[in-house]
Amino acid sequence: MTVEECHKMAEEKAATTAVLLEETRVFHPPKELAENSNVMQWMKKKGFTSEREMRAWTGQHYIEFWDEMAKTYADWFEPYAQILEWKPPYARWFVGGKCNVAYNAVDRHAKGAKKDKVAYIFVPEPTDQQVRKITYLDLYKAVNKFANGLKSLGVKKGDRVSIYMPMIPETPIAMLACAKIGAIHSVVFSGFSAGGLQSRVLDAEAKVVVTTDGFYRRGKPLPLKPNVDEAVQNAPSVEKVVVVKRAGLDVPMKEGRDIWYHELVANQPDECETEKMDSEDRLFILYTSGTTGKPKGIEHVHGGYCVTPAQTTHWVFDLKDDDVWWCTADVGWITGHSYVVYGPLCLGATSILYEGAPDYPDFGRWFSIIQEHKVSVFYTAPTAIRMFMKAGEQWPQKYDLSSLRLLGSVGEPINPEAWIWYRKYFGSDRCPIMDTWWQTETGCFVVSPLPITPLKPGSPTFPLPGFNTDIYDEDANPVPPGQGGNIVNPTPWPSMLRAFYKDPERYMKEYWQMYWDIRPGVYLAGDKATRDKDGYFFIQGRIDDVLKVAGHRISNAEVESALVSHPAVAEAAVIGKPDEVKGEVIVAFVILREGVKESEDLKKELAKHVRSVLGPVAYPEIVYFVKDVPKTRSGKIMRRVIKAKALGNPVGDISALANPEAVDAIPLIK
Repeated sequence: MTVEECHKMAEEKAATTAVLLEETRVFHPPKELAENSNVMQWMKKKGFTSEREMRAWTGQHYIEFWDEMAKTYADWFEPYAQILEWKPPYARWFVGGKCNVAYNAVDRHAKGAKKDKVAYIFVPEPTDQQVRKITYLDLYKAVNKFANGLKSLGVKKGDRVSIYMPMIPETPIAMLACAKIGAIHSVVFSGFSAGGLQSRVLDAEAKVVVTTDGFYRRGKPLPLKPNVDEAVQNAPSVEKVVVVKRAGLDVPMKEGRDIWYHELVANQPDECETEKMDSEDRLFILYTSGTTGKPKGIEHVHGGYCVTPAQTTHWVFDLKDDDVWWCTADVGWITGHSYVVYGPLCLGATSILYEGAPDYPDFGRWFSIIQEHKVSVFYTAPTAIRMFMKAGEQWPQKYDLSSLRLLGSVGEPINPEAWIWYRKYFGSDRCPIMDTWWQTETGCFVVSPLPITPLKPGSPTFPLPGFNTDIYDEDANPVPPGQGGNIVNPTPWPSMLRAFYKDPERYMKEYWQMYWDIRPGVYLAGDKATRDKDGYFFIQGRIDDVLKVAGHRISNAEVESALVSHPAVAEAAVIGKPDEVKGEVIVAFVILREGVKESEDLKKELAKHVRSVLGPVAYPEIVYFVKDVPKTRSGKIMRRVIKAKALGNPVGDISALANPEAVDAIPLIK
């Protein structure tokens, strides 16, 4: 990368983004919840008198803080000699320590008081199939059997295993079995095409692929194994394909290569020695879901994953021993890794594992699960909340949701209107919403409320204890209140990414180059944010995801939020259309609430509404009504795909989308 290229990249990424709307509403947590929260107990023990003091102290003393958290939340086979070795851009945490995240997630519970506690309540999508309750002892035996099965196939420490499966118990079992024997798992979202799977298998040089015959989508069994057959045709590293019989489909099995999961584990012993891993030994590679170019293989390690997912789950979501936790994310994404598998299991929590769609067989499915299993802490994506807003409040009102005490949001910024609706109809106007900002690269929550934090709708509030997350301008100066800048982390943390698999140059360029000449070791997240006069963060989206209108840089998310604040609108996505005079003009794709009729008058009304909320610079020149917009399974609106389709350009690989059919419905801009 040349000096000129570095400067150009810095200039493009560093421009500030206008902040047109300030959120002034504040919601305080229930006093009893705050007083009895896990974080409050720790604060009292330490003698902190305020949340702000505690967050500041833990940021200043982050090495000391993470040392205490490592000793609190993880069991170590051998203690570490050094807390942190920091040679930017590479960090080594808990140096010399020996551990294994599978031991912390499963073994210690199965051999202790929690052996009969339910680890997973598996809810199949088909309503005529039985719910399964899997205890920690059941999980321990299943993990050991599959770990022994993998060993019998020649898998050893350091080998890569690709896991291409839906949300069924065998998916976390496979992940944990890999971790147990020191193999590196690479989970590939089951919605990816054969091509998406192949690129990841080839890059990781996977020795084994674990998959299923098929999966259920809207009650129908659909084949998955044929995608694997196509993907591994030209993948010479793959020696075996293990197939879970889930949907009862007749799929081809290649002799000598393919083996049924149930046959592999049938005669395996249910005890397996846990590999003692160095704290920096790789736990998994997770490829980011970019739809162009070579996927990025983010590497995470055992030591960090023994500590921060558990600690952040415990503090942010205040998990108690009798809670039922439901994170609705797919295990194919980082949220599933950290908060469906490793975080809650390391705490010994009970989690819901749901296989299917939120609206199958109707919009009451999630609410019925919450009611039946008395879910108390619930974590989902804003796109799901807006889907339920569109369907109408009659759905949550049909069910008893009184078991809920805390809610959470993940995946993209949640607009204030959806935040208020979520609080009112899921949380009965009493449940705090833990709106979390973090990334595949961070491994855990970074900016988030705690159960003691006064909340502002649409804000993830402040950097968490142990983090020094900031918002910088192009000169590495913290931005003043009301001005947008780049989210950065100037200090390391235990679950941070360690590398891109086999691509150190890209790792350096993507995350560290921006501020290297000014302040080496500042991590660039790639998202923009602003901070208000009270210090609350408001996420504005990706650095390149801003509108450039008549010399102003405006956050897409802010215009979308203004649209959704209109009572007729359930969801919106906005893009910029090139314009010779203004640079770009704003084009809005709007999803209306149920029962609202489309009309040209409503389009004009919506454009005027945005103008009244945000000012004339944010006025949408064009408004389209659509039934849906393309999104990832984690809930992020794929504006890049929308823009490409609307402008008549190639959209690239869309197999990772939750709703690829929505792309075809995006009209060409006239």
